Amino acid sequence: MEVRNVQFNFETRASDSLFIESIWRTHSERSGTFISTAETHWEMVVTRYKGQTTINLRGPETKAKLAPFHKGAEFFGIVFKHGTFMPHLPVNALVNEDVNLPTAANGALWLHSATWELPNFDNADVFINHLVREGMLVFDTVVEAVLANRPLDISLRTVQRRFLRATGLTRGTFEQIGRAQQAASILQKGIPIADAIFQGGYTDQPHLTRSLKRFVGQTPGQILQQNNAV
Repeated sequence: MEVRNVQFNFETRASDSLFIESIWRTHSERSGTFISTAETHWEMVVTRYKGQTTINLRGPETKAKLAPFHKGAEFFGIVFKHGTFMPHLPVNALVNEDVNLPTAANGALWLHSATWELPNFDNADVFINHLVREGMLVFDTVVEAVLANRPLDISLRTVQRRFLRATGLTRGTFEQIGRAQQAASILQKGIPIADAIFQGGYTDQPHLTRSLKRFVGQTPGQILQQNNAV
């Protein structure tokens, strides 16, 4: 979940796990809202606020949206690599949704009829490895091959089915979000809109504007203006 127009101080670290894209944590120093942009990854997020802990699975998200946050909240998240999924909880059930996971009486995580010690920023890899050993988290190499444009010796229909099962998205939607992210990144560097249109493969400025408004929540002009204000 990428955020815009808000001053969160993120601490992010990488992981050696095949299943983890990144691990992050942050906290909010004030209340407000932020733009949560479209995202092709899904993630597990632990939130602590006023002595209460909530755990949910988020994303992927196919459109930008405003999301509220509270002063004094602490967040920790595990972003999963493309191709990682839980067989008992299809990723398509998470698209544009947050699925709350219950906690046990001792504060442990209740997941798939079993309790698990709540992970944190430092031991998230151990937690994920445990899920993998129990068969609760798997990785489909078809997704990796598709994104790397490697040939596969299976039918196109099978590829499409497995890609959708593991990512929750069609390849078309996946690519549209990626193009919008690329165009936004170009504009954030102060590069002119015409160059963003060309490099992103858009037909014209209205095409770019529609894409960015849907997936990033801002127009090209707003992104440039925000960059100039920094």
